[in-house]
Amino acid sequence: MNVPRLHGRIDAVVIGASAGGVEALSVVLPVLPAETPVAVMIVVHLPRDRPSLLVDIFSRKCAMTVREAEDKEPVEAGTVYFAPSNYHLLVDPGPQLALSVDDLVHHSRPSIDVLFESAAHVYRDRLLGVILTGANEDGAEGLAMVHDTGGITVVQEPRTAHSSQMVVAARSLRKPDYVMTLEEIADMLAHLRS
Repeated sequence: MNVPRLHGRIDAVVIGASAGGVEALSVVLPVLPAETPVAVMIVVHLPRDRPSLLVDIFSRKCAMTVREAEDKEPVEAGTVYFAPSNYHLLVDPGPQLALSVDDLVHHSRPSIDVLFESAAHVYRDRLLGVILTGANEDGAEGLAMVHDTGGITVVQEPRTAHSSQMVVAARSLRKPDYVMTLEEIADMLAHLRS
């Protein structure tokens, strides 16, 4: 596949993952250069009763700054933001991040749908949404919203996913712009600055 070149087209990337997500993100995130000109906001389904270790895991692997999202924090390019455990992560106008303890969505808090839908309203056609491996349907409606507001949509090739239910659900609502392997997704994101 010819990997699309999106330089200058995207201001933010939202990524959702569940079962197998840490392994998938370990392919995608480390290739991103420190000066990547976009913010990357990520929801990974986690146990709600204990702190997330995602920042510890990925700050050692990534050139980009990796942080746990904080409420009312301005969004900065060159930064990866992970949703904290037991909080929804949203994007508000500004853009700035917001955290919420609203009801579970698809049995999850944080929810991929909540992040994607809020980011789609703020970034519209300047947003790239990516759904990776997972064993439920969270993210399908959110990716549809990214599509409907003019953003670019990507799903992991189902045959390469640890669990394909999430990517299949996303594909069933709207035809994604791209269906890619993790390596192709990584290559596309790595070239956002060139």
